[in-house]
Amino acid sequence: MALTVEQKRTVLEKFQRAQGDTGSPEVQVALLSERIKTLAPHFEANKKDHHSRRGLLKMVNQRRKLLDYLKSEDADRYKMLIAELGLRR
Repeated sequence: MALTVEQKRTVLEKFQRAQGDTGSPEVQVALLSERIKTLAPHFEANKKDHHSRRGLLKMVNQRRKLLDYLKSEDADRYKMLIAELGLRR
């Protein structure tokens, strides 16, 4: 369920704003989105796993908070990020 080192590295390289950037909202949202995507097959196979579903909801809420923060700080970066991640269809 956790992301591998290679998966994290590819996400970091794609979304970091500067070399070594791991804490910007863009990177955090991208990592959370990747983790959320990897959990989808787990919940299809394990429909009654409510304990993990709580963790998924916490990740979704954290991503929402980060996106709200980014939208209030810089709307252009927000629009670019949601377009790249395919959120808000």
